[in-house]
Amino acid sequence: MTYCLGIKLRKGLVALADTRITSGSETTTAKKVFVHKYGKHPIFIMTSGLRSVRDKVLCYFEELLDETEGFDKMYQAVNALGKQIKRVAAEDRDILAKSGINFNIFTIVGGQMPKDDEPKLYLLYPEGNWIEVGEGTPFMIIGNSGYGKPVLQRTVNYDSSLEFALKTGFLSFDSTRVCASDVGFPIDVLIFNRETFELEEHRLEEKDLEEITNFWADRLKDSVNQIPDTLIDKILDKSPLFDKG
Repeated sequence: MTYCLGIKLRKGLVALADTRITSGSETTTAKKVFVHKYGKHPIFIMTSGLRSVRDKVLCYFEELLDETEGFDKMYQAVNALGKQIKRVAAEDRDILAKSGINFNIFTIVGGQMPKDDEPKLYLLYPEGNWIEVGEGTPFMIIGNSGYGKPVLQRTVNYDSSLEFALKTGFLSFDSTRVCASDVGFPIDVLIFNRETFELEEHRLEEKDLEEITNFWADRLKDSVNQIPDTLIDKILDKSPLFDKG
């Protein structure tokens, strides 16, 4: 399984991807982020799904990037990537199905091209179609998405700072890592600042986030302990299973 997170903010983009690859009882590490730049205009791609499909799609797309002069807007790049997904589906879907394997690739694409008025973030489906991530719910997770959503839904919004979104992204990943054995360190982190057009890339090991992880775990325990027992008593008093009469 995979954990990839993209967050769209007024000031830029934050992206995070784990690197764990699990095959049976074997665990390896592989980069799940592809980055390309048109001068000062960056584009990044994160994927989940079948590794063979991902590698083929990215190979075709990278070849296309080398042959084209560039895109004016992000949706053009996303359309081009969608065409490569459809191309690989046409080549491989049937043969995979005969082996009992579903054609599977989900993709998060982010960046800003010369004629975009702001950074853009998209989710592409295995069929090659896409949706754009908007201000209302400014984040998208692909892969193991269930455990990391609550902290994002309760905290991050379009006007959050890059630093706040990065902290929340770490906590979202940590929640997933604790609950899912197939998601783990190291993680690749991307930070795009729309004011400078700089795209920072970092790879973080478990020791790099150990202090944040421990801080978060301690605060969660403290928060539970601070819930007054009287609130629990009120609930139990209403239950016929706890009749104190």
